[in-house]
Amino acid sequence: MSERRKLSIAAPSEDRPANRTRGWNVSPNRAAALKDRARAQRRDPTPAQAALWDQLKDKQLGFAFNREVVMGSTIADFACKPRWLVIEIGGTEGPEATIAELSDRKLTEVGVRVLRFADEQVLADIEPVLAAIREELAKPFERPLIRN
Repeated sequence: MSERRKLSIAAPSEDRPANRTRGWNVSPNRAAALKDRARAQRRDPTPAQAALWDQLKDKQLGFAFNREVVMGSTIADFACKPRWLVIEIGGTEGPEATIAELSDRKLTEVGVRVLRFADEQVLADIEPVLAAIREELAKPFERPLIRN
């Protein structure tokens, strides 16, 4: 079967690289590996991710969310691209916390807003989590300038 081609209105230019991963300084091999891992994580979500996805899918909060989105060298659990918002679950304790902090910092540096919740927080009582997400979605924000 032939490779699927993506259509684009604008041709690549000096301002916008042909390979989107170059803007994040991610090698094509690393980007492909991240994409495969994101696909696997979408197929096998944690119980907390499944519970939150039931509340975020189909624009239930007024905005479209995507699951397991590759952003640079990280995979975001949930991303609302129009609002530049990422929601992460887990990574609040132990060695995972250090990795999560680095990931959050990388996303924040490019202008992405990050909300992080513990698994227990989502599973025990999801309403405060949804309230925090609604509050962040309602906040005005400035779309960052895209740099290459």
